Amino acid sequence: MLITFFRSIVLYIIVLIVMRLMGKREIGQLQPFELAIAIMIADLASIPMTETGIPISNGIIPILGLLVMHLIISVLNLKSIRLRQIICGKPSILIYRGKIDEKVLKKERFTINELQERLRGNNVVNISDVEYAILETSRTSYSYTKAQ
Repeated sequence: MLITFFRSIVLYIIVLIVMRLMGKREIGQLQPFELAIAIMIADLASIPMTETGIPISNGIIPILGLLVMHLIISVLNLKSIRLRQIICGKPSILIYRGKIDEKVLKKERFTINELQERLRGNNVVNISDVEYAILETSRTSYSYTKAQ
């Protein structure tokens, strides 16, 4: 039991270091590839944490491998707009000049109710007052500009 405790502490420290090296975004701002890596890290850490028969390196080495993969993807995202669009997607204009683009809503699987809820959260009651509204790539970020 004491071994499991110490293994947990070691893996916690490794996961914490790796997550800090990945960046300072909040969970809601993670890109899909970052969220996938975070989930995989949690899974990789849990097995050697509880199974004392498995060497702790069987958890640490794949976690470090995911860190390297994350760093490579991050560098590629910085250097290539095309690759960034493939990996992270691109923002979608949901409202343009007060008109909702229903094709884009459907493509993004974003309902009019969700759109109205987000607008109300920003004190916008009338959609025609919105010059444009953009659904950012993280899907939790959303920006709009009121018509003047």
